[in-house]
Amino acid sequence: MAIKQTGDIAAHRLSPEQLSCEFADIAPLLDPTAAAAAASRCHYCYDAPCVQACPTQIDIPGFIRKIGHGNLKGAATDILSANPLGGMCARVCPTEILCEGACVRNHQDSKPVAIGALQRHATDWAMAHDAVHWTRAPDSGRHVAVVGAGPAGLACAHRLAMAGHRVTIYDAHDKGGGLNEYGIAAYKTVDDFAQREVQWLLSVGGIELKTGVALGRDVTLDALRQQYDAVFLSIGLAGVRALELEGDALSGVMNAVDFIEQVREAKDLTTVPVGRRVIVIGGGNTAVDAAVQSHKLGATSVTMVYRRGVESMSATWAEQEFAKTQGVTLITHTKPVRLLGSDGMVTAVEFERNSDDGSTERFTLEADMVHLAIGQTLVAIGLDHALLTLDGSRIAVDADMRTSLDKVWAGGDCAASGGMDLTVQAVQDGKLAAASIDAAFALAAVKAA
Repeated sequence: MAIKQTGDIAAHRLSPEQLSCEFADIAPLLDPTAAAAAASRCHYCYDAPCVQACPTQIDIPGFIRKIGHGNLKGAATDILSANPLGGMCARVCPTEILCEGACVRNHQDSKPVAIGALQRHATDWAMAHDAVHWTRAPDSGRHVAVVGAGPAGLACAHRLAMAGHRVTIYDAHDKGGGLNEYGIAAYKTVDDFAQREVQWLLSVGGIELKTGVALGRDVTLDALRQQYDAVFLSIGLAGVRALELEGDALSGVMNAVDFIEQVREAKDLTTVPVGRRVIVIGGGNTAVDAAVQSHKLGATSVTMVYRRGVESMSATWAEQEFAKTQGVTLITHTKPVRLLGSDGMVTAVEFERNSDDGSTERFTLEADMVHLAIGQTLVAIGLDHALLTLDGSRIAVDADMRTSLDKVWAGGDCAASGGMDLTVQAVQDGKLAAASIDAAFALAAVKAA
């Protein structure tokens, strides 16, 4: 969605040098000494709780022990064997509620082992040195279509290719990566890491990526089922919930996901327009990313407004605290009532806040840019309604990621798999689907024998 530039919404708020500093890597690499020190804090627990907390079940004590012994190739191999997108997950996983949140060190000195930083230390070294390679099994003669080149689709394709099956990935965007490429704050994944990881993953061989191809527009599910031996749907949640309030069509109002994509894909950050007074409506990671990036682009005032309390926010406590350190003001228990404007441009948002005594009060915040981050939805174009859950919000799947339609599996954010809407969970969904597809091929071969 293009934003009309006015005196309050403009580009070039900061110099290239300032923007370079603002959008520098927020979690720079550990040096070898720091990595060795961090690794030495691990107890290498038997039946480690950190492993149980990781959706992809990485052998965390094992790879940390290897780092401590200076065996970075072995550590990276352990990580990438369980999670082929381990480099990106090391950057974007909410480790504070997963592996590091489960670390036994929290009960001893209130500081977990730096698992995420150590994982990135090993995987970045491996990528820089081209150290980890996979050998494909002999060609099976099977061919699978994967629709969606996000984390679930990429993980599924990689596992299937390893098993000797050929894979064609279709994606509606110009580049693969899904949310890793288009939906994550630029300061979390610098130096075009998402694309470098995609290219590394495709290097296993046997995978063809076709971009600019959308389900329901360029290909149909029926045609894919006829052409391929199996289909894996990993189409994500491409729709955005509407605010449906007076004034939501004013210029200066845009979806936060569109804003994040605009920042991510900008070749020159000085050209990205941003308001002086920005309001972000929502309480998830998307809201935090939009709010923080607005401030980093030069907004004078950034306010994030959420309708419930902080305990209900899907953004983790670490993301909330980071937003505050980046100049973002958080207002809770408050919902928008209407958006006000002048000459077609948004000028303010009227809110209603619930007080502790049960009463409500209304107040208005001035704004020249409003980002909506109130949730994403499944775009069911090209999907049979029978594939969906009763409420139509996701694709229904079983424990093996099978749908109700023969030869069709699904995973990632689009599927009702019961997991969290996280990159690491999407990777696990893709792995489970690949194992199920491979098993189905093996069973079919036995029956045909």
